Amino acid sequence: MPYETLIYQLTHEIGLELEPVALKRLSQPPKGVAVVTEGFPSACSFWRKAENELFFATESAHMGCPIGAMVMGFELPKEKEKELLELVGEMCSLSYLKEKEIPNIPKLTDSHGGVLYGPLRTFLLEPELVILWVTPTQAMMLQEATGELAWSLEAEAGGIFGRPACAVLPKSLERSRPTLSMGCTGMRTFTEIAENRMPLAIPGSLLSGLDEKIRQTVSVNRKMKEFYLKKKGSVYA
Repeated sequence: MPYETLIYQLTHEIGLELEPVALKRLSQPPKGVAVVTEGFPSACSFWRKAENELFFATESAHMGCPIGAMVMGFELPKEKEKELLELVGEMCSLSYLKEKEIPNIPKLTDSHGGVLYGPLRTFLLEPELVILWVTPTQAMMLQEATGELAWSLEAEAGGIFGRPACAVLPKSLERSRPTLSMGCTGMRTFTEIAENRMPLAIPGSLLSGLDEKIRQTVSVNRKMKEFYLKKKGSVYA
């Protein structure tokens, strides 16, 4: 299990309660892997299924949500293009989105036949992205561990995004950085994720050595907490 130590750090040190999910775009499903072709209402729905099993979701399987399919880089059939335009029109009429935002929604590029999803601990290939469901405190720890919150002239400002939540995936790859989404109403409806959890996407290229960085970050934060508790105690004694 190549990520055994990392998974241990995520679950025992960070306190992650839900399985880290891995994904990778492929032209064809790996031999022997279950294939999903339909029956999912959103792209983010696959994230929850992938906590428990490995599967390949085809292009058609992603068409339950035209926005999600667009974000995941799939070409929309004519009827889905029409559905997308109607959906976007409704969102704009409700002021959920502004028209000027539409061209700027991040999208995956490069053609692919589908996406391999599954738990990181049993993933067959090197992940392209990993999705973690995090609380604000866990997000803080992981952002510190990856240097995303460092104050420096060279560091890019940390990325936190909202709707659509699935856009956190292409944005993370585009930045080559861990990227956090506050989530969106669709994501919370379809995934039924707890209100205090948000998706954090991490490019697979950053997984190497992350376990040690997490260990160091947790250790430092424990020492800082001890310091602050002593200071608090002296003030309120």
